Amino acid sequence: MAFTGRLTRHIKHELLQHGKQRGPQIARRTFVQTALPTFDKPSNVVRQQIRSFTRSTKCAAAAPQVAPNAQAYLASGAIGTGQKKVDVKKVLVIGSGGLAIGQAGEFDYSGSQALKALKEEGVKSILINPNIATIQTAHVLADEVYYLPVTPEYVTYVIEKERPDGIFLSFGGQTALNLGVKMDKMGIFERYGVQVLGTSTKTLETSEDRELFAQALNEINVPIAESIAVGTIDKALEAAETVGYPVIVRAAYALGGLGSGFADNADELRDLSARSLTLSPQILVEKSLKGWKEAEYEVVRDAADNCITVCNMENFDPLGVHTGDSIVVSPSQTFSDEEYHMLRTASIKIVRHLGVVGECNVQYALQPDGLDYRVIEVNARLSRSSALASKATGYPLAYTAAKIGLGYDLPNLPNAVTRTTTANFEPSLDYIVTKIPRWDLSKFQNVDRSIGSSMKSVGEVMAIGRTFEESFQKAIRQVDPKYDGVQGDHFENLDDVLKNPTDRRWLAVGQAMLHEGYSVDRVHELSKIDRWFLYKIQNIVDCTHELQHIGSLFGVKKELMLKAKKMGFSDKQIAKAVNCTEDEVRARRKNFGIRPWVKKIDTLAAEFPADTNYLYTTYNASTHDVTFNDHGIVVLGSGVYRIGSSVEFDWCAVNATLSLKALGKKTVMINYNPETYSTDFDVPDRLYFEELSYERVMDIYELETASGVVVSVGGQLPQNIALRLQETGKAKVLGTDPKDIDKAEDRHKFSSILDSIGVDQPAWKELTSYEEARRFAEDVSYPVLVRPSYVLSGAAMTVIRSAEELEEKLLAASNVSPDHPVVITKFIEGAQEIDVDAVASNGKLLIHAVSEHIEQAGVHSGDASLVLPPSSLPQETIDRCKEIAKKVAKAWSITGPFNMQIICAANPEEGGLSLLKVIECNLRASRSFPFSSKVLGTNFIDVATRALLDKDVPEPVDLMQQKRDYVAVKVPQFSWTRLAGADPYLGVEMSSTGEMACFGKDLIEAYWTAMQSTMNFRLPEPGEGLLFGGDTQTPDLAKIVDYLNPLGYKMFAVSEEVKRHLESASEDGSVKVEVIEFPKTDKRKLREVFQKYDIRGVFNLAKRRASSMVDEDYVMRRNAVDFGVPLFMEPKTAVLFAQCMSEKLPKGEGIPSEVRRWSEFIGGKPL
Repeated sequence: MAFTGRLTRHIKHELLQHGKQRGPQIARRTFVQTALPTFDKPSNVVRQQIRSFTRSTKCAAAAPQVAPNAQAYLASGAIGTGQKKVDVKKVLVIGSGGLAIGQAGEFDYSGSQALKALKEEGVKSILINPNIATIQTAHVLADEVYYLPVTPEYVTYVIEKERPDGIFLSFGGQTALNLGVKMDKMGIFERYGVQVLGTSTKTLETSEDRELFAQALNEINVPIAESIAVGTIDKALEAAETVGYPVIVRAAYALGGLGSGFADNADELRDLSARSLTLSPQILVEKSLKGWKEAEYEVVRDAADNCITVCNMENFDPLGVHTGDSIVVSPSQTFSDEEYHMLRTASIKIVRHLGVVGECNVQYALQPDGLDYRVIEVNARLSRSSALASKATGYPLAYTAAKIGLGYDLPNLPNAVTRTTTANFEPSLDYIVTKIPRWDLSKFQNVDRSIGSSMKSVGEVMAIGRTFEESFQKAIRQVDPKYDGVQGDHFENLDDVLKNPTDRRWLAVGQAMLHEGYSVDRVHELSKIDRWFLYKIQNIVDCTHELQHIGSLFGVKKELMLKAKKMGFSDKQIAKAVNCTEDEVRARRKNFGIRPWVKKIDTLAAEFPADTNYLYTTYNASTHDVTFNDHGIVVLGSGVYRIGSSVEFDWCAVNATLSLKALGKKTVMINYNPETYSTDFDVPDRLYFEELSYERVMDIYELETASGVVVSVGGQLPQNIALRLQETGKAKVLGTDPKDIDKAEDRHKFSSILDSIGVDQPAWKELTSYEEARRFAEDVSYPVLVRPSYVLSGAAMTVIRSAEELEEKLLAASNVSPDHPVVITKFIEGAQEIDVDAVASNGKLLIHAVSEHIEQAGVHSGDASLVLPPSSLPQETIDRCKEIAKKVAKAWSITGPFNMQIICAANPEEGGLSLLKVIECNLRASRSFPFSSKVLGTNFIDVATRALLDKDVPEPVDLMQQKRDYVAVKVPQFSWTRLAGADPYLGVEMSSTGEMACFGKDLIEAYWTAMQSTMNFRLPEPGEGLLFGGDTQTPDLAKIVDYLNPLGYKMFAVSEEVKRHLESASEDGSVKVEVIEFPKTDKRKLREVFQKYDIRGVFNLAKRRASSMVDEDYVMRRNAVDFGVPLFMEPKTAVLFAQCMSEKLPKGEGIPSEVRRWSEFIGGKPL
């Protein structure tokens, strides 16, 4: 067992620190370094060494010892009622904007915690964050919300309007941090008298600027990875001789590790630096520490210089893979006590020297076979790891950091979990946590799947177990239900993937050890993964082989069943190994009396009485930590963030939980995503940090003898197990009957019900051969939409425009057969798409929202811009959508939330009504529920929860009849920069990672603001260059030029054809377009072209996705993204933004009209 004494960090010191004990007994232990008391000032030399005990010295000679009991401890006055020392009445909190790769839901969690801390202190909070899908952007937590771009310009407007006296910069990720440093340099905080709370901007700057950072760490003799900046290949070779091979080369000024790589000798370096110098004028040559271990420490420090390390983490993957793309365990498993304390001491030294006030994260590289180490980086803000550490230890870092920012010191803050000890302690863990990232790279064409120094994952899971094996296997299943645990996959070149990591590396380790018979040493040699982890995986492999060898369930005795369960095997995994069904394994396991035990996370390793509701299940135990008398309602969360299911479902799950509580019900939340607010221990009555599998949900349901389960607020995962929970598990599913849910998920049943209620849908057919498909496509005429019938969320759907494309798709890409049929649907071009979010009760429609898409149908609804209330739909169409919603609610007898996508196409008959065709219906909450709720000022999930319970159900109301003097637009956030090679093109496959929404008095104002709130968006200013390309068959490009020409932009194209089209098709004939050189294969020359012509915006409206990497339009789109230039690649939105620019530029004086509180737009604070 890896839980040695050093991990169980003594809470006893906490008692000693403030207990009533005699002097000599105090000095015996405690590692917490506390500031020296003022009355004791030894010389500076000694000062560093002394570890002092602020308050305990004063009461050391007091009464005799008292046995540790919580009540006595509180009564002793050890926890002061600390007074906040910073005098602020109103604080501005900067949010992180839309979710993107590298900056995701963890900042919704940390920002929410900060707002909660402000609320407790009675300090008024003003939040600026355009992310409408999150919990923090509601009046539950923030006093006022501004849905505006997080840019110096807009933040200054808000400061001018609200006059806050304090600002929090460390809870909004890199976005807020960069903004703060920039605004401080501009002198804005000083001018308006705004105090930066917590860590100062100077410290933030030092931690971000490589040179200042190196300088600061040299002052205290802490080693960092050396780097030399060079501009030529010869200089690079010289630098490598200085630092010594192997080296890592990074391109300077390149975002997200673009152009970085490793070289082992001069030849490799020559090739690599030649390639990197095409991307950037300067490259950094650093000593490569590839193969070293990577570790992180989370440190908290207050203004009185009390400093503790809350959590340490170790990466399963050696250095060379970004920590956000690594598998991580906490606490560290393979460090010696000496290594652990060496890095801990260094962390505290660094944080004190930099002057961090609040929370900080230090990343290290550690030599695998010695005591040498290097600091990789320091984040003086809440980070992705801080969210993970908070959930892993139960210590709420963001909340504590916010309180410290308000002037509290650690000994005066209570531990928020136990409420019986102070926050000035280091948590002890009697379990192990594993984090595994989730990638969605298979959704993108041409994308590079290797993982390295640039982060590519979109989400992460966290699993808790009592052994590494248990924790690791749980985490694998959480990443995707299609995985059963440690398993393999087919690889062309297995050794290569082990050596050069991709997003499928853990599968390669499984393949090597489970199926190919690789030894631990061989896998270690190739992958440099520590042998300790590989031996643990070998235990899982051996157990799998033992089960397979027995070959039948009847042969599995109690001892082996228990052994497998202790190693984290699922019932399904055991069933696969012995060739039976999951239900048979479950029955046999229960006959043996083998059930999971429920354990608490109490931050104190159960060494001190503490009552928490933060739970996990394990087979490595013999008792429960809790009793089960609540009979609460189980709410199933949304699991890992991925493309297609993100923070908006967390908003739904949290709101359902809060509504159930308000209705007097006990709640049980099951979720395993460390980045979310729903996995915060004070949201539900009981939180299980657990898998959302049928097996685990039933285990918890049975243990809790729950009174019902909610499956409609967590996206697709809970829906997939709903029918089994009801039919096999006999659980009470609240809301719509899972049999009815199945009727909406199954295309045939869905279609025949729509026919029976007279609701139209596009022509479609399920086909099993290429010949049938060709005939059907000819009958309905091209284009058609082809989708394999066994995938989710638009995966692998394609629009086909000709017989040749159809043949290629069906014969090459997915072999059509009776086993794998395809569904072919008539694709309606030029149609408009409409989203309907609604709630019904027993088949009766209660409320609904009708939003229109700006983009034409054919762009996935998750990538589309939504407008609510619709600005171009006639009232009659809106009313007809309501009629369809009524019919659908009745036909499926829906209780709870549902969502429909409808296509609105022109009627071929003169003067006829436009055709409305339903293309999809989900009998659950959808991605747009938070948007609809916040724009219309009615909480759809609250209404749905009442319907589920059939308690206090409101009367039906038509929100779409109310006239509103504002409009809101929701726009997608893409992460193309992170996905090297992927084609930035919108289609039927979803590719955005997040969303933002802004309000305005009309569509122009709302869209103008919303587009500027996308990450790193820089508005092209009049006089700068714009590059045009794409389809010249449609009038869109010419429309854009007509809007922009009067503003004085310089217009460029790369082909004569586009030039001729723009000059001839524009209205006033004065348009001049210059054709410029366009080196398609040389990125460095292309960058120079962009710089030479000052190209600050690209409009590329291609008809279809590129077929090759040298396609002119693909090169233009991809490089616009790589060079950080705004790219408009969809006709409708491109024309709309050009119209916005023509109306909004040049900018006027004063505060623009879109700078208004959310409560002013919607008239109050209903949510």
